[in-house]
This record gives sequence, C-alpha cells and structure tokens, in this order.
Amino acid sequence: MAKATLDFSKCNVYFDFDNTMTPFDVLDDIIEKFSINRDWVVFENAWQKGEIGSRECLKWQMRSVRATKPKLSRYLDKVQLDPNFADLLGFLKRRGAETAILSDSFSFFIERILRKNGVHGIKLYSNSLRFSKNKVIPTFPHTYKSCSHCANCKKLHIFKLGGRGRTNIYIGDGLSDICPAEHSDIVFAKGSLQAHFAKTKKEFIPFDNLSDVYRWFLEAGNVYKAEAEQELVAIKRK
Repeated sequence: MAKATLDFSKCNVYFDFDNTMTPFDVLDDIIEKFSINRDWVVFENAWQKGEIGSRECLKWQMRSVRATKPKLSRYLDKVQLDPNFADLLGFLKRRGAETAILSDSFSFFIERILRKNGVHGIKLYSNSLRFSKNKVIPTFPHTYKSCSHCANCKKLHIFKLGGRGRTNIYIGDGLSDICPAEHSDIVFAKGSLQAHFAKTKKEFIPFDNLSDVYRWFLEAGNVYKAEAEQELVAIKRK
C-alpha cells in the first residue's frame, strides 16, 4: 500500500488486543491454563471452521475455566504489552488521532494489563465478565442483533466512531478482525487476517509487531526529519 501524507486529526486507529498489542494470545492462554477439562478444544475447532460464532464459542469455553479473581489477577500482572505500544499511542494522540481497542476478549483482562503496563487514555470495546467464586461468567454487551457470529461486533464500533470524512485504520491478526478490517480504509495485518487478505487479494500492510506500524505512521505522517530520527532511534532501542 502506497504511503500518503495522513491528516491524523481525521484518523481513527483501531487496535485488536491479543497477539497484536501483546506478544501472544492472552485469552487463549487463560482458557488453556485454567480450564478443568479439554472441552474448550472442541469449541475452538468449531469456531476455526466457521461452524459456530465467537459468542457461542466463548460462552462454552469460559464454562470450563476455574479461577478466582485474585488468581487471574496474578497471572495478568505478568503480561507485557508490545514495547512500542505506549510510544505509538502517544504519537497518535499528540497528532489528534482517535484511538480505540476492539477486542473479543474481556474488559477485566485487558484493563488489568493496561494498568499494569502504565497505559491510560484509550477507549476499550470488549466483552465483559463477572466472578462467582472460582467460576467466570461472560456477558456480551456489544453483540449485533442481526449477526449471531461475533461476540463483540467490531464492525459496528467502526460505523459508530468513524463517521464521514474519517480515515479508519485497523491493526489486527485474527479471524475476529476480518469483518472490521474489511470495513476500514487502511489495514495492518498478520496471522489469520493477513492470510485472509492475501487469499482474497485485498490490500493490506503486513507487520510483525508494532514497531513496523510505528515506522509506517512516521513516514505516512510526513513527520519532520529530526523528530522522525529521534522516534526511530527510540524504536530500535526496544
């Protein structure tokens, strides 16, 4: 995708969370580590094949998870974000871009990780949960009535937040990112999302981690050379 100078004040930048802002899929790891059986695998395979939606998949998978709030908190406190995320977020906000996290994970997990990593001031749209002793009960406040596939309708958030004249930029890696990415103007993709866009011959920007995304924004934003050099040096140190 060719670079063009961006007006950041007219951009909405959306981040997937697991395996985009983090170096691994935190939700998948929680389900695997804290489940009392292997039932979750059946639902995972069915979702991967498109036989069920993510809402049904997560509803059944979370029924097997057994962990108290303090136990999960101790696990979450060890999770590190991509080392470039905080600087990238600051860069975008200083230039007037609107930012948000769109995730099929749960707000308790994400908010805990963000706080522990010192990240504040970004909108979050995700699923919710509550604890009943050592059981974790999911709820899905952002479903879309006409779509039974998604737990959190990411596309709907883009429609609501990215109005006319806005440039919608999506950064993601998984199957749940396909729908919102297809309704975005610029897409950064890796993993399953990259494979889908390559197969369907749709335009995207490949990335390995957020340092690649940060570099692209520096160039596309036509940042002054001296400032860009300082930013790039900071990226290389990560």
